[in-house]
Amino acid sequence: MASFVNISPSPLLLPRTRHLSPPRFSFSGPQFKNYWVRGVGMLRFKCSLEPRPDNELEAETSASSSSSSSSISTYSWCAGLGGLGFLETAYLTYLKLTNSDAFCPIGGGSCGDILNSDYAVVFGVPLPLIGMVAYGLVATLGLKLAGKNLPFGISESSGRLILLGSTTSMAVSSAYFLYILSTKFAGVSCSYCLMSALLSFSLFFIAVKDFGLQEIPRAVGLQLCIACLVVATLSTSYSSTSQPVSTSLTEIDLQPFTTEITTQSNPLAVSLARHLQSIGAKMYGAFWCSHCLEQKQMFGREAAKLLDYVECFPEGYRKGIKMAKACADAKIEGFPTWVINGQVLSGELELSELAQVSGFKAEEFSQLN
Repeated sequence: MASFVNISPSPLLLPRTRHLSPPRFSFSGPQFKNYWVRGVGMLRFKCSLEPRPDNELEAETSASSSSSSSSISTYSWCAGLGGLGFLETAYLTYLKLTNSDAFCPIGGGSCGDILNSDYAVVFGVPLPLIGMVAYGLVATLGLKLAGKNLPFGISESSGRLILLGSTTSMAVSSAYFLYILSTKFAGVSCSYCLMSALLSFSLFFIAVKDFGLQEIPRAVGLQLCIACLVVATLSTSYSSTSQPVSTSLTEIDLQPFTTEITTQSNPLAVSLARHLQSIGAKMYGAFWCSHCLEQKQMFGREAAKLLDYVECFPEGYRKGIKMAKACADAKIEGFPTWVINGQVLSGELELSELAQVSGFKAEEFSQLN
């Protein structure tokens, strides 16, 4: 069969000025079949070389902008939290330098007791003043890094490293002071101390997050050196500090008095008291200590008389009176304190806890719960 090409409509019938639609070609015959396949293949090849859509470029630009905004936001957080800490420590510095009483929303006058203690001074420098300088430095660094306007020709990488070192020292110091607060000031609440610790830890984690997991290993050595230096400095400063006695307590003059136990003892409490006495367990306390009285009330009048109780201030409490030698030798730091089988237990304890620690009979111990 002969091959042919039909062209419809004929070019002679179309206006010469413009083409409203392209001419339609109809192919038939084997010689045009291969050409048609090759043409389609070429068209497909050209489609694969088209440039990327504009939305992909916009996505990359948006991601870059988002990363930059995140970095600026991190420094802004540091500046904001640092400024808040600066205001808090500035207030405490004013109180310390003017010997004013601190307003403590939680804990009553305990904030003032801590602020006036020996632990509120490091080598003669008020601790709030040191904190004010540290928070001020962090706030300034945050502002400068956010505005990319560091002074003295400091590069951004160096500024970030200084920020990490500063927040590391503050976090380690806060952890150290929380330890002091829990061991030397047991039962005392200090809202300013807790707030400062929260700010320090928050700043530290923000600075660490800004570095990322890939950069942090490079700075671990610096952080460890700073942590060791801070702990060594504080430990050296407080090495000669004795048991904390606040200024307000040194003005108190208490004469010794006896307290009355009003509760009745049950047989199990009496048995437990005899057991504690038989194993040499001792209860150290002070005549003014309300928790000591509550501990005795748990045992009752009869059982309390069987306890080996050691009064740490038999001559009363006033300036110049020292703790009884037996209590000082046992390194008693709070009341009441139990020493059972060589184990030191601080605070008011339930009878079931005392029974368990002392090895009281199991069948009687179950009845105490």
